[in-house]
Amino acid sequence: MNTSTQDNFTANTGARVQEASEIVVSNVSKTYGSGPFSKTVIKDCSFTIESNKLTVMIGPSGCGKSTLIQLIAGFETPDTGTITMNGAPITGPGKDRLVLFQESALFPWMTTYDNIMYGPRARGEGLKEAAKQADFLLAKVGLEAFRDKYPTQLSGGMQRRAELARAMINKPEVMILDEPFRGLDNMSKELMWEYYASLYEEDRNTNFFVTTDIDEAIFLADRLLIMSNLPTSTRSVIEIDIPRPRKIDTLADNQRSNEIKKEVMTLLHEEAMKSFSGGSKAAADFLDAYSKRAE
Repeated sequence: MNTSTQDNFTANTGARVQEASEIVVSNVSKTYGSGPFSKTVIKDCSFTIESNKLTVMIGPSGCGKSTLIQLIAGFETPDTGTITMNGAPITGPGKDRLVLFQESALFPWMTTYDNIMYGPRARGEGLKEAAKQADFLLAKVGLEAFRDKYPTQLSGGMQRRAELARAMINKPEVMILDEPFRGLDNMSKELMWEYYASLYEEDRNTNFFVTTDIDEAIFLADRLLIMSNLPTSTRSVIEIDIPRPRKIDTLADNQRSNEIKKEVMTLLHEEAMKSFSGGSKAAADFLDAYSKRAE
């Protein structure tokens, strides 16, 4: 089983040449507040988002995953440690990194087509070529018939597809997705897993996907980062050596998938129990029962 408790780049930092579209998080810490009101959210956290891979991060709710996204996107800066992309420090937001958040960010007064075209129009760059690309992406995400519809006229899954197209037209080197399918019903969510995976498999761009859903993580990932309880650090890294393309209806019976799921649930259970160490016995019993689903 190809697992590690720490990303292997830390042992080779001095000699390793960072690849294009690769992000390296090295010994990062982040604390909010000061004095008795301070709270350390991230502590000595290190991992690599490898080039041309779909890296998925999973951890207990509230462990600091969204804070890491803010740091990688350049919206905030770490207190200590470094975050680099293509070997250069990340010092702020950039068009080389694009974030797809949990909440829909489609402009309600714009049609699907206009939402997709927003980025190129805002930059005033190559609008003729962008229009062709928008038409191509509308077809690619299956929304050709909905190009003139407004967000309120689209289902939740359609809105997510429109947002993927709006992100893709900007051609970021790294796509960062923060639980983008969280608000969908189970059927729509699983359809989006397969849809998003197929889009990724077409171009194999660098993707960083954050989730709290174990099945989603295993289905999507090339490599999986397991995060610790607050303050977060990298608990384990698992290479998901399940062949692509993957299908949901076959993954449940895949022996390797179930082995990984059991390992992930055991690690997350241990971390979640730390959160409940001072809480009620009922909460602890619930987590204990949940972990046994993997057995």
